[in-house]
Amino acid sequence: MAENVAVVAGSSPQVATSPGSAGLKTQAPGSASTVGNLAGASGGVDAGNLVEVDIDEELFRFQSEDTALMSLMLKAKKRKVQSPEVDHYMIDEQRSTLTVETAVAQGSGNSFKLPLVANDREIPREHHTLLVKGVNGWNEDGSAETPGRDLMLFVTGRDTDGSPICRAVNGKRASAQAQCSTPAIPANSKVILLANAMYETQKEVDPDLIIPQPTRIYLQKRGMNQIVSDYFDAQKKRIPFTQATIAEQAILNFKRAGNRTLWAGRKSKFVVNVPKLGQQSIYTMEGVRWQFKKELQHTGKWTIEKLIALAKMFYTGEDVPKSALLLAGKNLLEEIQCIDFTKHPEVQMAAARNETLGWAVTRIHTVFGDIDIKREPTLDTLGWSNSGALIGEDRIVHYSYSTQHEFNDRVEGEEATRKGIVVWDGIALKGSCHIWIDGEGDEANAGATSYMMWEKDTAPTGADLIDGMVYYLVNDCPGINAAAQNGTMWKASVNSGTATWTEFAGEIFASD
Repeated sequence: MAENVAVVAGSSPQVATSPGSAGLKTQAPGSASTVGNLAGASGGVDAGNLVEVDIDEELFRFQSEDTALMSLMLKAKKRKVQSPEVDHYMIDEQRSTLTVETAVAQGSGNSFKLPLVANDREIPREHHTLLVKGVNGWNEDGSAETPGRDLMLFVTGRDTDGSPICRAVNGKRASAQAQCSTPAIPANSKVILLANAMYETQKEVDPDLIIPQPTRIYLQKRGMNQIVSDYFDAQKKRIPFTQATIAEQAILNFKRAGNRTLWAGRKSKFVVNVPKLGQQSIYTMEGVRWQFKKELQHTGKWTIEKLIALAKMFYTGEDVPKSALLLAGKNLLEEIQCIDFTKHPEVQMAAARNETLGWAVTRIHTVFGDIDIKREPTLDTLGWSNSGALIGEDRIVHYSYSTQHEFNDRVEGEEATRKGIVVWDGIALKGSCHIWIDGEGDEANAGATSYMMWEKDTAPTGADLIDGMVYYLVNDCPGINAAAQNGTMWKASVNSGTATWTEFAGEIFASD
């Protein structure tokens, strides 16, 4: 196909240029690299701007700190898949804490239904033992309570709705030889799943019921093309651009756009009509920003107490990662850098090197674990300078439908060569440890659990009282509950301006 450019005798074609980030009009989007086009874009000087590109895996990873999330993805576990649509299982750790939905009334019967919330009913199987926190057990002959020693249950069967049928192990007895009677168990009690207990000759038990909850993700096909005419390639360039400089800049532009997609892309699938080929599907991936199941809605100034609380939230949940990497916007990074550490000399902040990624980072050492902090310039570009992502390095999956490949084709009917790369992949968070720190006041993801750090000793009121919000207490807060101590989490259920408070155990449920 001939170039569709209007040419005035004795002049170069006029190519529309647009300014880059520095305001220089060096960008000519959608234009092939011909002598005429490059002359028009460079003010009439026949200077080369794009040259032959040799792209390999090492070049694709160059300047990794400028596109941190993409580099993190390339270092992650890689999974080759056979479809651009992937069922991703985010939760990979079995939960150990269950919740009682409605109260169990004390009675004289020996067995009873334990009414767990719907998500928990199928987890305990027959012969499992359960520990009911906060409910006193009784001594061995069942004649007296044992304060501080929790009640234990044994699962004997299942009710029609899937709830476990239990009997008490260390409950009240009418006599030393009698079975334990039904204990009183309050609603919202926490139940810890213990090991099963088998009878003398038993060797078969129900397998642990693990029901992963999949999320359908799409992998996005991305590419970069350069078209160089034979005539342009043969010219002696007046301005001595080196091939490496131009190749790196072209790839960096491709990586930056891809990195923005990895952060903020929205999931979609639609059909386009391709001339001569008919209808074809286009997939766009869901950015990491929309995959978090824990979101910390942060307001106010960062303090050392809040930073320690953040490390505790990250390292002490059901899903415990090996390491923590905080990719931060510039304003969040500045706030953390300015924290006063003098009150807690045991918490250290120092320059370090992340050996896995090869990055220079700021490492904060806490008793719960280390946090490596790295600035992510893309967050600033996307308007999230006050925010950041606390990510487990070993909890990321890189799905690849088509491995990265380069091509070098002759343009049909033209004296030109098209060079480029194509990748078809996507990134997904695995596990529930990851925390999005929102400093912009944005609404939380659907299905995510929102957290707020609360420093006052009075309960939240007015605009601070949010239905469904989980408040992490930096100080004791008797205004919420007498048991609301520093380091605990409490969830607010608000009805007509009145809050009902329940202690939050921290389980996270994935939802599509």
